Amino acid sequence: MTTIPIDGKPRDLGNGFVVRRMLPHLKARHVGPFVFFDQMGPAAFADDTGLDVRPHPHIGLATVTWLFDGVIRHRDSLGSAVDIHPGDVNWMTAGRGIVHSERTPPEARHGGNLHGIQVWVALPKSHEGIDPEFHHHAAAELPKVERDGARLVVIAGDAFGETSPVRVFAPMFFVEARLEKGARLSMPGQHAEWGAYVVEGAVRFGETDLAALDMAVAHEGEPPVLEAKERSLVMLFGGAPLDGERHLWWNFVASSNELIEAAKADWSAGRFPVVPGDEYERIPLPTY
Repeated sequence: MTTIPIDGKPRDLGNGFVVRRMLPHLKARHVGPFVFFDQMGPAAFADDTGLDVRPHPHIGLATVTWLFDGVIRHRDSLGSAVDIHPGDVNWMTAGRGIVHSERTPPEARHGGNLHGIQVWVALPKSHEGIDPEFHHHAAAELPKVERDGARLVVIAGDAFGETSPVRVFAPMFFVEARLEKGARLSMPGQHAEWGAYVVEGAVRFGETDLAALDMAVAHEGEPPVLEAKERSLVMLFGGAPLDGERHLWWNFVASSNELIEAAKADWSAGRFPVVPGDEYERIPLPTY
């Protein structure tokens, strides 16, 4: 087992909102089914401002938003309209196609903060064309594990003897780990690929030392051990290898370029559904 360090790149999305993109990366295009990993913020918004991600489409993936601070209002073309708070899960399965927006609610635009993680999970080829779904799970629904200085939340998949109620389509795990100094965890042995991202603190992951905002990934061999060098907050993720490579273009994930090109044409021609309650804006197809 060899651990591979990953260095992310910050991107300014406007209004002082910066994301740190860790995946995809030249050293790791995907880890298990995870093909995209962003840390959002931490950001402090001025009064009367906030997050405003206008309606945009997805295919071939599931998205999950996990917040440490703040609130986001999710709306989608299925008619979902749900506010997500820290500890809750918004899991959106795009399948053959969905449109959604993510905004700070009007009542929260008074100089609030926003900090969290957003990931994309590629769907198996057998499920790329399924009907889209959206599920919200409150914090109380998610399994919690406490052991030897570690407090874990199993957000999705199965790990550390627990299984999340979130519907997934391939073997995977996504876990929030809050660790006291000296706490040690072996990554779940039922999975073949593993990753760790340090939100706060410092850890050793296998043979690699990680500070805050660092990531490392591993595959094959014995599961790596995570050890906290100080009090830390770490996101753990991974799963079974993907059933083939994936093409990523803008917000589309697919097993073939043909599916990507069809989605581009459909968005340009207005053939995706609209988002009820957020019908009057949308992000145009990029020109790159």
